[in-house]
Amino acid sequence: MGFLDLSHLEKSFGTTRVVKDFNLSVEQGEFVSFLGPSGCGKTTVLRMVAGFETPSSGSIRIDGQEVTGLRPNQRNIGMVFQAYALFPNLTVAGNVGFGLRVAGHPKAEIAARVEEMLSLIGLPELGERYPFQLSGGQQQRVALARALAPRPRVLLLDEPLSALDAKIRVSLREEIKQIQRKLGITTIFVTHDQEEALSISDRIVVMHQGIADQTGTPFEIYNTPTTRFVAQFVGTLNTLDAKVLDAATGQIQIGEVPVALNRALPGANGAISLALRPEVVALGRREGHGVVLEGRISEVHFLGSVIRIRVDVAGHIVSLDTFNRPDAPPPAVGSTAEISVSARDLLVLAD
Repeated sequence: MGFLDLSHLEKSFGTTRVVKDFNLSVEQGEFVSFLGPSGCGKTTVLRMVAGFETPSSGSIRIDGQEVTGLRPNQRNIGMVFQAYALFPNLTVAGNVGFGLRVAGHPKAEIAARVEEMLSLIGLPELGERYPFQLSGGQQQRVALARALAPRPRVLLLDEPLSALDAKIRVSLREEIKQIQRKLGITTIFVTHDQEEALSISDRIVVMHQGIADQTGTPFEIYNTPTTRFVAQFVGTLNTLDAKVLDAATGQIQIGEVPVALNRALPGANGAISLALRPEVVALGRREGHGVVLEGRISEVHFLGSVIRIRVDVAGHIVSLDTFNRPDAPPPAVGSTAEISVSARDLLVLAD
C-alpha cells in the first residue's frame, strides 16, 4: 500500500464512462504524471483526488485514511490550476497566506510561512505586488507557493504550464521538480505534453479513453511501450507489419526478409505490428544490426546538426536521424538505400 492509493475508481457523467477501473498506488514523495490527450480522463481522476468530483465507485486513501467521502477542505491537499486563479484584490503575500488565514493560524506564523514560500519560489522581494503586476511565470510560481503554504499531504498540478511560452515552461517545470524534491511532497502532475512528463516524472501513467494504458518510469514508457497507443503517443515511432512464421520461437518475416526475434510471441496469430524508434535505425549496414531492409529515400530534411531521412520500405515510411557530416552529403531523394536495425529493438505492439 502506498501513501496515495486509488482503487477501482470509476466516474460516469450520465451514460458516459469517463474513467474506467483506475488503480494506482503512489509512494510518499513520488512525482507521478498523468499523460494523455484531451478527453482521456486524466483531469477527472485528479479532480476526484482533490474532492471536486465524487467517484461513481472506488476509493481514495491518503496515508491510510479513507478520504473518498470527505470535502476538498478536509483532505489537506494543495492544488495548482492551469489558470493561475490568484485573487486580484490581494497582494502576492496575501495570496500565498490565504489558506493559512482561513485555517486560523496566528499572524506571526503566517508572515513567517509566507516569507519562507516566497524565498522558495525565488520571489522574496515581490510580496507587496499585485497579480496584474507579475508575468505569467511569476503568477504561476505564486499559485504554487499558495498551494504549498498550508503544508499539504499531496500536491496536485493540473496542466500548470500550458498557458506559458515554451522557454518559460522549460525553466518552470525544472523549478517545480526541484521544489518537489526539496520538500519531498507526493505530487500528481497532469499534462498532455510528453516532453514535460518524460523530463520530470518518477513514473508516468499514460491514459487513453478513461483507462491507464501503461504505468512505468519514463525509461520504460519510452523504450518498452506495451500498447500501440502508448508507442504512438510517446515519442516518434516507426511501424512495420510482419508475418508470424513461428510464434513459439519468435520467427517472423518483414516483407521478404526473415527475422529471428529470439523471444516467444504469445497470442500472435498470422500477422503482428512492429515498432521501432528513429534513433535505433541506421542508414546502411551497421555492426550488430542483423535486420537489413531495402527501400527508397522519400524525404531528406537538413536540420543543421541533424539530418532527418525518411525511407519507403515496402509501403511503410521509416524515419531515421543521422548527424550532419560535411564530408558525407545526405542521400538523394529517390535513390535506393538499405537501413538496418537490431532485432532486440523491434517492439511488438499490442492493440
